[in-house]
Amino acid sequence: MIELAYRSDGAVALLTLKRPPANAFTPEGLLQLQRTVEQLDAEPRVRAIVITGDGPKFFSAGADLNTFADGNRDVARIAAVRFGAAFETLQNARAVVIAAINGYAMGGGLECALASDIRIAEQHAVMALPETVVGLLPCGCGTQTLPWLVGEGWAKRMILTGERVDADTARRIGLVEEVVERGAAFDAALAMAERVTTLSPQAVGFSKTLIHQARDGVPRRAALALERERFVDLFDGSDQREGVNAFLEKRAPRWQVNDEESAR
Repeated sequence: MIELAYRSDGAVALLTLKRPPANAFTPEGLLQLQRTVEQLDAEPRVRAIVITGDGPKFFSAGADLNTFADGNRDVARIAAVRFGAAFETLQNARAVVIAAINGYAMGGGLECALASDIRIAEQHAVMALPETVVGLLPCGCGTQTLPWLVGEGWAKRMILTGERVDADTARRIGLVEEVVERGAAFDAALAMAERVTTLSPQAVGFSKTLIHQARDGVPRRAALALERERFVDLFDGSDQREGVNAFLEKRAPRWQVNDEESAR
């Protein structure tokens, strides 16, 4: 279900959700996604991940409802665990994750996009968390991540009333960061990912973790103290010296990506 490819000398990983006709998730596919992201986490050269759906119509339609047709509670528990584990792993990935939403992103499909750091949607994209329509609820972090992004009111409109939003509405409420024309999301996401590769790996990694603290409810005073500590920690590595001197010398920085610095 997950196709993996690389660009920019392996610095950008490309993940394609591919399960015709609607790129729906199964427990097996979710486990594959989790393991693929874990694999990429272990590769220091990977600086950014672009995730998109196969074909022009669907990013992902979410869960394959055939999984739940017989009402088996044990199957439901496995699926819930897999949804949560896959999208938490994606959300906490070391690399910067950019979702290229190339069509419908419904239910678990939208939750996958929500687990990304940045979302770019094509003009015709439609997004929703419609699980309550079929007697379910979002279990891939959707009830927690969506309110953080768009506020409680819009999260309730989408989850409690089944409201779908188009790309322009999604941008207006903060669900996506950019809207592009049909067929352009992948290229826009790739260009953004390549910009990530020009930045300090350690500074980007520290910054992503600090930003997530606001989501996790870390007290502001403690978060600000850690922000200052991480700033000073940058001086223990090579990135800070290389970045400053490259700027002063009017040249592009040459970042050193290795296992030791990526693990910090």
